[in-house]
Amino acid sequence: MDSYNKDLKTFKRKSKDEIKDEIGNRDKREIKWSRAVINDIAKGKQYKFDETAVQESMYRPFVKASIYFSKELNEMQYQLPYLINAQKENSFICYVAGNRLDFSCFATKYLPNYAIYSLDPAQCLPLNRFEQNSNQPIGNITNWALNQFQTHYQSTAKAEARALARADESEESALANARASVPNHGAQITKQDIFYYTYGVLHSPQYRKKYEQNLKREFPRLPFYADFAQWRDWGKELMDLHINYETQNAFALGRKDLDLTPKQKVKQDDFFADLAEMEKETFTVKPKTKLRADKTNGTIEIDSHTTLTGVPALAWEYKLGNRSALEWILDQYKEKKPSDATIAERFNTYKFEDYKEQVIDLLRRVCNVSVKTMDIVNQMPNAD
Repeated sequence: MDSYNKDLKTFKRKSKDEIKDEIGNRDKREIKWSRAVINDIAKGKQYKFDETAVQESMYRPFVKASIYFSKELNEMQYQLPYLINAQKENSFICYVAGNRLDFSCFATKYLPNYAIYSLDPAQCLPLNRFEQNSNQPIGNITNWALNQFQTHYQSTAKAEARALARADESEESALANARASVPNHGAQITKQDIFYYTYGVLHSPQYRKKYEQNLKREFPRLPFYADFAQWRDWGKELMDLHINYETQNAFALGRKDLDLTPKQKVKQDDFFADLAEMEKETFTVKPKTKLRADKTNGTIEIDSHTTLTGVPALAWEYKLGNRSALEWILDQYKEKKPSDATIAERFNTYKFEDYKEQVIDLLRRVCNVSVKTMDIVNQMPNAD
């Protein structure tokens, strides 16, 4: 931003073509001169830092990253500005449609990445939306949709009430008496209930299998499953697990730390035998980062000194795209050299050792999330 504003003075009173020619010969490490940025500088537009634009985003499943979200420096925002608000929290159901991967979905309260777990773009189903310069949420589920759900399940409740009615009871009396045993009374359904129901149904293995081809090319459609309340409750439980994963209880994974005995310590004079005057101090060999999973044995090798044990086989079954939730964390916290030379030179300060304990804590919590997710999914019936 500072580089842009500095160049703004340099390019003052120059045409767009002149600016393009001069930029073509410049060091591109300072700023990425996209079409929109060139248009802005040609118009003399100044960039100002906005603290509220610094937000947390869900870069990969269960892995957050900070983002500077502004229309000047993020050109392809699409409808996202209407879905996030600095003052009000929102919830999203993200899913990926396409032929690369099997269907899956993920709920988050953070700004989702465009390619959160696939090369195919993610689509978001938000609970609410916001008009520009307004903190008042607008329900994204329409009144028409609410009416469809209420009408269907109210009719279902009436039919069940009639079946339970005594011969001398009226339909109204039977319905009133049966509500306690008929949990799907349509008039009580809310838009929030529908949002939870949606998340529950989208996790159904039978639903994903039956509509496999449709889900690759069409917007997901919702069937009216029997026992609305149960599907709503499953969806609510799943959404709480996935959105609030950082505050879930940690799974009781075992931990084996290599005992740093004198044999694992190295004397400097072993390396510098020729330097007789060097002080004979000891230092510990730096652990080598591994972040490698062994699904067969239920272990996660954190580094050459630490291994987590007792990972249940069920935890690996919770997958988003082509990786399990645990594998996404392992992949994203590895030390990687950025392909961009400028980023590698100036901003690549990440060292896994600084985040080791944080990652171990995250793995334990997401392991619990994964097991509970699969416990819920495995309860889901073969609904038609």
